[in-house]
Amino acid sequence: MKEITIKPLTAEAFAPFGEVLEIKGAPDKIINQGLCGRHHDRAEMDFGPGGRAGISLFDAEPRALPYTLELVERHPEGSQAFLPMHQNEWLVIVAEPGAGGNAAPGAIHAFLAAPGQGINFHRGTWHGVLTPLHAPGLFAVVDRIGETPNLEEHWLEEPLLITRG
Repeated sequence: MKEITIKPLTAEAFAPFGEVLEIKGAPDKIINQGLCGRHHDRAEMDFGPGGRAGISLFDAEPRALPYTLELVERHPEGSQAFLPMHQNEWLVIVAEPGAGGNAAPGAIHAFLAAPGQGINFHRGTWHGVLTPLHAPGLFAVVDRIGETPNLEEHWLEEPLLITRG
């Protein structure tokens, strides 16, 4: 079985797939009587034509490393943001676009999100399913709510083993 090693989640490494949502550096402005730093507009939320923003709560079962990846998915109609409601590391899996844009996914990458890091997948980004590594696997998810189908799944021809290295 082919194996890939997890890399730390950084804004630079994740940029082709979306945004890392975290507090870094000075806030953009101070609000709430000077008691709150606002880090403003950190993700490109895209809900496509006929869509609207929705907030859902996910409660995912933790997975263990090494992790066997068999399936990736994407949402062609909108972006999808995952905001952990816990202070644990978690696994983020993404794939480059395949040849021709609408083809099967290309090279797969795995990132370890540090406690407090969230992510936003750009519209159409191939990614693994939600993969917490510890309980509780609670996340707030901001994504598209609409009438048109917004999920495509792709089963890998050969499973991929994801390790810490």
